[in-house]
Amino acid sequence: MARPGSGLNGLGYPPQNLARVVVWEWLNEHGRWRPYSAAVCHHIENVLKGDARGTVVLGQVDAQLSPYIIDLQSMHQFRQDTGTMRPVQRNFYEPSSAPGKGVVWEWENDNGSWTPYDMEICVTIQNAYEKQHPWLDLTSLGFCYLIDFNSMAQTNRQSQRKRRLRRRMDLAYPLIMGSIPKSQSWPVGASSGQPCSCQQCILVNSTRAASNAILASQRRKLYGQGGNAGATGTTVRQSNTFAGTSLWSSTTNSSGTNDNNISVGGGQAKAEQVQVPLSKANFPCSPVMPSLSSHGHHALTINGQNNLNRPGTQRISMGTARGSIPPGVPALPVKNLTGSGPVHPALAGMTGILMCAAGLPVCLTRAPKPILHPPPINKSDLKPVPGINGMRRKTKKKHLRRGKNPEDVVRRYTDKIKVAPDEDCTICMERLSMASGYEGVLQHRGIKPELVGKLGKCGHMYHLLCLVAMYNNGNKDGSLQCPTCKTIYGEKTGTQPPGKMEYHVIPHCLPGYPDSKTIRIVYDIPAGIQTNEHPNPGKKFSARGFPRHCYLPDNDKGRKVLKLLIMAWDRRLIFTIGTSSTTGESDTVVWNEIHHKTEFGSNLTGHGYPDPNYLDNVLTELAAQGVGEDNLKE
Repeated sequence: MARPGSGLNGLGYPPQNLARVVVWEWLNEHGRWRPYSAAVCHHIENVLKGDARGTVVLGQVDAQLSPYIIDLQSMHQFRQDTGTMRPVQRNFYEPSSAPGKGVVWEWENDNGSWTPYDMEICVTIQNAYEKQHPWLDLTSLGFCYLIDFNSMAQTNRQSQRKRRLRRRMDLAYPLIMGSIPKSQSWPVGASSGQPCSCQQCILVNSTRAASNAILASQRRKLYGQGGNAGATGTTVRQSNTFAGTSLWSSTTNSSGTNDNNISVGGGQAKAEQVQVPLSKANFPCSPVMPSLSSHGHHALTINGQNNLNRPGTQRISMGTARGSIPPGVPALPVKNLTGSGPVHPALAGMTGILMCAAGLPVCLTRAPKPILHPPPINKSDLKPVPGINGMRRKTKKKHLRRGKNPEDVVRRYTDKIKVAPDEDCTICMERLSMASGYEGVLQHRGIKPELVGKLGKCGHMYHLLCLVAMYNNGNKDGSLQCPTCKTIYGEKTGTQPPGKMEYHVIPHCLPGYPDSKTIRIVYDIPAGIQTNEHPNPGKKFSARGFPRHCYLPDNDKGRKVLKLLIMAWDRRLIFTIGTSSTTGESDTVVWNEIHHKTEFGSNLTGHGYPDPNYLDNVLTELAAQGVGEDNLKE
């Protein structure tokens, strides 16, 4: 198997007379390099030929990647709507390998869709397949999977779970000969005739003049300071934005004898190492700028070769350098996955890029991580919640449905009206004095289309046939909800899949509740098959992120909320099956309009503490589902 980067010269490029297949990859949150599709790689290579330091707009070739751009010089993928930055790399493989032939190996995920293997694994599987091996053990690559080519299945050696796999043909990855073109000047299109008219290029080109003006202003200030500046011989060079050489360099000549070289990524500092998602030739990072004095010769450099074939992640020592940040240098949370902080992450990322384009120092910081879980807890420290029996609830299939006759349900909660008022039925939008709009569409014995009923609690009036139609379109659980004021009649239940709910007290405090222990709720719902009450009966549904941990303060109001949540769980109202608003995935288990606090020790995501209004808000949400405080009295 051709390992990535094999047969390369000292710069990381293939020799002039050697053909190689190019695969571009991005680093995911699990530390795995995931390949772009062959079509995307062809697009990146085409842009690379025109401007090796340009910007690749991925949405031009794949609509699903429309938020993403790649900066070829910094070797980072940038998501424009969230500001997320991920390293990318450029790998080379033999032309006879899987990517050179257009062979793609994929495994079936929980949704029933197909996910491609990492390219290194794909090449290994293809080699074994071509040699007609009956099976392949992936342990040597760090995965406890066994590939069976006869059954075309992947087996987890620990859990024994099997998944289908398949081999399909696709577009072959791009083939190149020799080294890539040398980098050109930034920005994209600056020296190639008519500039591109896409929004990204317009933004880049529009900032070019402003960047040069800022630099010119800085030079005038430095050279116009008079004797002191001239005495020390200080010169400031314009930084080559995203270049592989020094980005922000100052040289001070004096009669001293010291000669100190400071470079990013080096040093013996024992301070905490912080991972910063920047390539070695990316942005000038002010925390490693030295304090210049007239007693020695200092040169700040960033190690410099072109980084087109290197991962962009490196570690720099931040602890000892923070004290040397010059005053007035802004700190921008460029990689901010939660959206917290004073600056929107997308704006922060673009601002950092543009300030570096102007040669200005900017400190790129990482947003604080949310504290999702408490410190480790012994099982013996888990205590029952005072005033609540047991520590666990289960929902089984036999508890899921109790069918009710639609006519009986409607008659139970309505009173017949002899003389209908001259107003509209808000279900069918016909006049109440006329027949129901469902006449001829829906027929029920004993309910004529012209009959009108009034709901007992709220007094709103509808055609009885319209109420029957509304009930048939709902969960058919014996309850009725007024479409005008949302008043619930009977006991409303949901479509939550089977699972379990656990709750106990842990010996830790939530922010904002220093005098109370914490109630921890653990929800666990496995993946399964949708039933007739779900959006797509017979189709698989996924259950991401389970078990889910949620937290309440162990005080009177917190215990009241827990009792109502237990009641909502028994009525199957906590979760439902739908489309995730976070990931866009369909046919998956999602929250059902009852908010929970899933962040234990912080509130960076908005789902944590302190939040003085949360308990009152969740009581209101529970009441809207028909689970109110009056239920506790009953």
